[in-house]
Amino acid sequence: MLLIAPPVAKPDAPPAGIALLAGSLRHHGVPCTLLDANLEGLLFLLDQAENPGDTWSSRALRHRHAHLVALRSLTLYRNRDRYQRAVRDINRVLASAVHSRPELSISLANYQDSSADPLNSRDLLREAEQFERSIYTPWFRARLPDLLASENHRLIGISLSFLSQALPTFALLGYLRSTFPHLILVLGGGLITSWMNSRDWNDPFAGLVDHCIAGPGENPLLRLFGIDNACEDPVPDYADLPLTDYLAPGPILPYAASQGCYWNRCSFCPEAAEQNRYRPIRPSTALTHLRQLCEQMQPMLIHLLDNALSPTLLQTLGEHPPGAPWYGFARVNEQLADPDYCRTLRLSGCALLKLGLESGSQHVLDAMNKGIQLDLVIRVLDTLHQAGIATYVYLLFGTPSESIDEARQTLAFTLRNHQAITFLNLAIFNMPRGSKEAVQVGGTAFSAGDLSLYRDFIHPRGWDRRAIRTFLDREFTRHPAISSILHRDPPLFTSNHAAFFSDCFPWPAG
Repeated sequence: MLLIAPPVAKPDAPPAGIALLAGSLRHHGVPCTLLDANLEGLLFLLDQAENPGDTWSSRALRHRHAHLVALRSLTLYRNRDRYQRAVRDINRVLASAVHSRPELSISLANYQDSSADPLNSRDLLREAEQFERSIYTPWFRARLPDLLASENHRLIGISLSFLSQALPTFALLGYLRSTFPHLILVLGGGLITSWMNSRDWNDPFAGLVDHCIAGPGENPLLRLFGIDNACEDPVPDYADLPLTDYLAPGPILPYAASQGCYWNRCSFCPEAAEQNRYRPIRPSTALTHLRQLCEQMQPMLIHLLDNALSPTLLQTLGEHPPGAPWYGFARVNEQLADPDYCRTLRLSGCALLKLGLESGSQHVLDAMNKGIQLDLVIRVLDTLHQAGIATYVYLLFGTPSESIDEARQTLAFTLRNHQAITFLNLAIFNMPRGSKEAVQVGGTAFSAGDLSLYRDFIHPRGWDRRAIRTFLDREFTRHPAISSILHRDPPLFTSNHAAFFSDCFPWPAG
């Protein structure tokens, strides 16, 4: 079986989804090959890019290979200005790769086509039918025939996790169906799971894809090979992937110790709307996996992918270091206000924690059922800061209980605590289409497509998206203390590279 991670996603680390599937398949004796089409396609486009003639593009093209080398080295990440120039120049070269196609927009983190809606199944199917027009088709033709012939693959599994991957994925499906009609095509991943969990799902891809899989794909794939008794919690297998080719100063190990969220009570949460059950791996098993993978990969950093690291897992990692610096999402809780506990986390390798604060208004937090108190948040931020653990704080504007008054409370809270906040992410609220709260407000879907996951709504307090953007632009981000935090954020890679720009990141000697 060939397992493919499609374009476009941030190319900083190997894809965790297909590595987990490979671990399961190989454990049961099913041979498989992994292909990171995202990384390889990106490098292909960078190599094929032509100069559209402007000065910036000319300079970026001249230095593209040097920038790629630098983005894989330690030195660049110690010079923020050089790092930003390298990332933006590589992004410029990507843009020049599609300069003759004005409908296309591509970056290191995104792919858009103004002529096609990735949330419309008809547009996706048309992308498959017209795969010849895809910018990735020359790479498909150069890479896939020999790979498929050499290993005699019978099944192709594609992991579609992000909306930015949808259009290239369907061009790939169209190419495979046209060129290799005998192959069995299987489609899974996070985005497919969200679509299939929608009450409006009607399997629009049945004529193109042989099997669509929602949720964990290990057992469904094994059943396609006649294996029913799958082992629980296989260790991911990254062996096939080019670990030194990713755009990071060393290998990054992505690992998920759970699926779903252990809290799972927040209003408007997509996890709750999609009724995703919380499935944790035993902390002792997760620790064993991490130590084994660290021995194999020698990662520069572990990225824990959980929606929220459970208190038990955090305790385990603190008491038993996994073998490399690590970071991930955590819920604010009393443990994180304990200085000794946070120092233990720091000594175990915790470099950064992402915190979904959402609001600096207690009224908004209570209305969202976040289950946190602002006085505790203040103590947690201060304790993490004193322990030398960076924080990446997520704020969400525009929930139904918020108005400009509560947004200004968030501004005031952020200013009072700015010295303990390392990075900030600002987002505008999207109403999950399937949430129970969506029926309480009017509005329409963001997209006319049948696969839209979110909807617009009539804000009960008149706090619409235009007003929110004006507030963020004219008030929130203009304050010098906040703009300096936002300036720290690595362009395009954002939280994926943020730990490397923490003053306390444990760089290797030399």
